[in-house]
Amino acid sequence: MGFFKEFKEFAMQGNVMDMAVGLIIGAAFGKIVSSFVTDILMPPIGVAMGGVDFKDLSYVIQPAKDGLESVAIRYGSFIQTILDFMIVALAIFVAIKIMNKLQKAKDDEPEEPETPTRQEMLLTEIADLLRKR
Repeated sequence: MGFFKEFKEFAMQGNVMDMAVGLIIGAAFGKIVSSFVTDILMPPIGVAMGGVDFKDLSYVIQPAKDGLESVAIRYGSFIQTILDFMIVALAIFVAIKIMNKLQKAKDDEPEEPETPTRQEMLLTEIADLLRKR
């Protein structure tokens, strides 16, 4: 029974939950970026390159024959995947840069001195009176 209790405590820690939320958001963000590259970014680039559809770019190693599919290196899909990665990496870089800047600004703020309590003020006054004697 101790193992399950220990696992539950581990799984419910803030860091683990934050990581899980980050992974879910990251997966969804990856799909958005992939759609952006495939559906929005690549068509105009293909038109600018003379009507090229990047999905169709490939180098056929062995043509289709006898009911077997062709064997090809699909470098167009690879280019799209590279663009996906670059956009995700750029977005993460910018997010981390902003977070670091905010953290640095927070660290640079001067801390307000704590106001002494009534008891501390009385003790200070007593200590000052004793020093004067």
